[in-house]
Amino acid sequence: MQESGEMYLETILILAHRKDPVRSIDVAEEMKFSKPSVSRAVARLKRDGYLSVSDAGHITLTEKGQAIAEKIYERHVVLTQVLTNLGIDEETAAADACKIEHDISDKSFEAMKRFVKPEK
Repeated sequence: MQESGEMYLETILILAHRKDPVRSIDVAEEMKFSKPSVSRAVARLKRDGYLSVSDAGHITLTEKGQAIAEKIYERHVVLTQVLTNLGIDEETAAADACKIEHDISDKSFEAMKRFVKPEK
């Protein structure tokens, strides 16, 4: 999956925790993208089995989409925490984490996760 698809899934996950139901307009506003861009992305993600859209336009993640969204969100949270622990301000840390979360290897991420939450 491409980075843009991961970003959409992560945004839908975050919005679903804030409000129910999630609609394309909510995603567009959150991501600051045009409604047509979001509609194309949602159609592609639906076609590929990552989300479903009700007749009323309510978006829900499928099991497959939920798993990816949770993985990316966890990476964002942990990476932000690692960067803030290094003394980087919260805003910069969150922005940088957003860039890193899609490219970091599982091995490096797991090491960072242990750094933030040491094994007992």
